[in-house]
Order: sequence, then C-alpha cells, then structure tokens
Amino acid sequence: MTAFKDDPKTLVSTDWLAQHLKDPDLRILDASWYMPGAGRDAKAEYGASHIPGARFFDLDEISDQRSALPHMAPPVEKFISRMRAMGVGDGHQVVVYDGAGLFSAARVWWTFRLMGKTDVAVLDGGLPKWRTEGREMEDMAPVLRERHITVSRQAGLVKDVTQVAHASKLGEAEIIDARPAPRFRGEVPEPRPGLRAGHIPGSRNVPFGEVLNSDGTMKDVPALRAVFEAAGVDLSRPAITSCGSGVTAAILALALERIGHRNWALYDGSWAEWGMYDDLKVAKG
Repeated sequence: MTAFKDDPKTLVSTDWLAQHLKDPDLRILDASWYMPGAGRDAKAEYGASHIPGARFFDLDEISDQRSALPHMAPPVEKFISRMRAMGVGDGHQVVVYDGAGLFSAARVWWTFRLMGKTDVAVLDGGLPKWRTEGREMEDMAPVLRERHITVSRQAGLVKDVTQVAHASKLGEAEIIDARPAPRFRGEVPEPRPGLRAGHIPGSRNVPFGEVLNSDGTMKDVPALRAVFEAAGVDLSRPAITSCGSGVTAAILALALERIGHRNWALYDGSWAEWGMYDDLKVAKG
C-alpha cells in the first residue's frame, strides 16, 4: 500500500486537519447529508457536535430550488450569497467533511470546483475517523464574519441531460455510474418513486463503495486506477460521472481527480432525471 499524500486540492488526512485546525485562513464545512430513509437529521447532529470551527453546509438549501430535481448545483449568485454569509471566501483553504465518512462531502467539493474554487479538500474518512481517533469536538456555532468571494463558473465540469444523451449515443465519453450494481443492472426498483430501472446505454458501473476502504477513506492511487480499469473504463478518454441524484457521482469525480484524470464532468441530474423521461433509452443487465 502506498503512503497517503495530503493534497489540499483534493483530499487531506485527519492528521493534516488537526495540524492546521487553528490556521486563520482555514474554513471547515460540515456537509453531512443522508438519504431520506436514513432517519438522521444532519443539521441537528451538527448542532450537537462538530469539528471545531466548522460551519454547516446545507446541501439541499444551497442548491437550485427552482428545479424539480433534488439538490441541483446552485446558481452562482446564490452560492456567493451563502458563502459570504458563512464567512467563506477568497484566500481560504476549505476542508469539507461529512458524518458518513466520505459521502456527501465530495458533492460540496465538486460544487466549489464548479464555482472555480480549487483550494478545497475533502477530509479523508470524515467525521467517523475523526471521532474514532478521539479528536477535539465542540457544540458551539462559530462566529461568522462576511468574507468577499470571487466566483468563476467552470461550465466544463457539469453536463446536462442533452449533453449526456449526445455522449451516450455517439460514444464520446466514458459515462461512469456510481450506483450499486443491482440498481445499475435494473434488477431492483429505484428508491425514488416513478423512475425506471436500468442505466444509461454504454455506461460503466463503478459503485462508489468500490473506491473506498472499509473505514470510509479513499483507496490509494494505484488501487483507484485498478477499480476503474476493472470496470472497463478507458482512463485515456473524457469521463462523465453519474449516480442517483448527483451526490455519489462526485465521489467518482474526486477519485478521478486523485489519479490525475483531469477531463471529467458530473451529470448533475443523474438518474433522478434520466430515469424519469420515457424518450431516453434505458439499458439493463
């Protein structure tokens, strides 16, 4: 197993965060989010206990609520407004974590990337690893002071349904689906009502759990490459990541970034959108 390399633009260890916890230009975000059936209240859990200085990033609220689809990427103006109010801005190193280990934090990492902010990393292993190691926690909300933030939306990091349909039909990119294999193959119904079962024609399946270790940390670079290659992904080609609603697709995007694959984008609507429209083809098996 190769040694873990902290990278403040992708992934940092709990040791790195503990060493930098008091840095004045560090901003920590609790981006915990759970599936509706999980029976967990992310905001309440944050209020009860969080990493010192952490602000709560509400994935559902900081989204495009004009869309009928769940937690779509926020408009630029809304992102700016929310980050300014949270005191997150230019010159800050952002570290994002979640209560599952490595789950919804990757979606917030992608959102910052989409807005042109690259000094942002996910905490490897998240809150479970931090807690297991007996590290400092607090229940106080941080004092927030507005901070200016400059945003430059990177349109190439997101794809809409028309672009994905085009890529699927013409084979222009490797479409990589992060959902569990039974859902990808269409063997079980989707958790969201009203969606068809199956996958985008021509897509490959890399269930997001396969890029993670059992403790919720991300696998090392050689192991990540092996996972994608075992699924038949040609890493020399452009990639589009997809999942159920655009959350775990970001875990695959983070994994691609870790291995040096720079030509990737995320399908924001994901299966919540594709599975809804009868005129879009669905493959099974």
